[in-house]
Amino acid sequence: MGRNPSRSTKTLIDRFKISKGKFAFLLLCLDAILVTLIISYVPYTKIDWDAYMSQVDGFLSGERDYSKLKGDTGPLVYPAGFLYVYSLVKFITGGLVFPAQILFGILYIVNLALVQFIYIRTDVVPWWVFGLLSLSKRVHSIFVLRLFNDCFAMTFLHASMALLLCQKWYLALLLFSGAVSIKMNVLLFAPPLLLLMLKGLSFKGVFLSLLGACLLQINLGLPFLSSYPMEYISRAFNLGRVFIHFWSVNFKFVPEKVFVSKEFASALLFLHLTTLLVFAHYKWSKYEGGIIYLLRTWLKDTVSKLASFQLFSCKSRLRMLNNEHIVTVMFVGNFIGIVFARSLHYQFYSWYFYSLPFLLWKTTFPTFIRLILFAGVELCWNVYPSTFYSSLLLLCIHLCILWGLWMAPVEPSYVGEKKSHTKD
Repeated sequence: MGRNPSRSTKTLIDRFKISKGKFAFLLLCLDAILVTLIISYVPYTKIDWDAYMSQVDGFLSGERDYSKLKGDTGPLVYPAGFLYVYSLVKFITGGLVFPAQILFGILYIVNLALVQFIYIRTDVVPWWVFGLLSLSKRVHSIFVLRLFNDCFAMTFLHASMALLLCQKWYLALLLFSGAVSIKMNVLLFAPPLLLLMLKGLSFKGVFLSLLGACLLQINLGLPFLSSYPMEYISRAFNLGRVFIHFWSVNFKFVPEKVFVSKEFASALLFLHLTTLLVFAHYKWSKYEGGIIYLLRTWLKDTVSKLASFQLFSCKSRLRMLNNEHIVTVMFVGNFIGIVFARSLHYQFYSWYFYSLPFLLWKTTFPTFIRLILFAGVELCWNVYPSTFYSSLLLLCIHLCILWGLWMAPVEPSYVGEKKSHTKD
């Protein structure tokens, strides 16, 4: 009798199998060498660094009116955390590009290590898929050749997620708030994070977590809120900005007149919120009976504790959430926001690149399809400037991944639940 080909292939793969931790460490070392080579031999690309330094100089010189903090690319549009972070960067580097590149190279490795930790704790992808996390030309460029604030925001976000996996909710929310204060794109993670809080925390836990996050935002913005509050709020938290059509990576195929219209923005917002609600009800809260039943149960428990004067004397945590569920909800929730974002600029790739292998392996697609989709996304982000066809292809790939996530089996929400109960 002949040998079973699939069994032989599996035996061959197992022969070369190493632990994820060792492979992740090896990748970190190799990527550190690659980052060093990029900094040494690839020319730095001037985009926002000079503007960042000009805005920081204005802040350090005592200016507290946000409308007067400007750079050569325009006015400051980020919350106050950005100014504190880049003031520290300026202090360390002297405002020079090369030392800043070294600092961002270190930041890149720290961020990669945090993402690897998240992947190891969830055990969704095979060990060799970790290599995909180091294969993006665009993400290397975003970190060490362009020095964008997205790098700090996403590193803080990934650190926050790592703390969630360690059940450190209060500290995780503080880091999450810190990430928002650097760049508001992190708010795409806010709806799924709130759902996780309702599933894992009591009223006391939710209240104290949100209180800490809000107090951090207020303290960071206090120098501006106490002097020019309207200027700060309108500039730092402007949700109605209209981006330039030329720089759009995802909707370049849409006519510019439609792209800048309020109707287009409203339609995308409606699709974003609707898709979030559908996933929250039918996927993320499926075994609680849906999002409405989950809220009703949580409120009923809160009212019961309030009636017995135990609202703040009870435990902060209700049940321990499953690590895979935490990461799935966070990454998918953010990805939904990416799919329906009005415009994605090149640096925005860092908002979701590190979640792509996880998301693809959550689907039931064959491995070769997953790899094709991953390569397709990377290809679209490396077309410069974006074209009608590259942006249309990117949207199609995004929708394909989203469909795969919708069709995927639902993971257990809580530690101790059996996977056999999670099949659709």
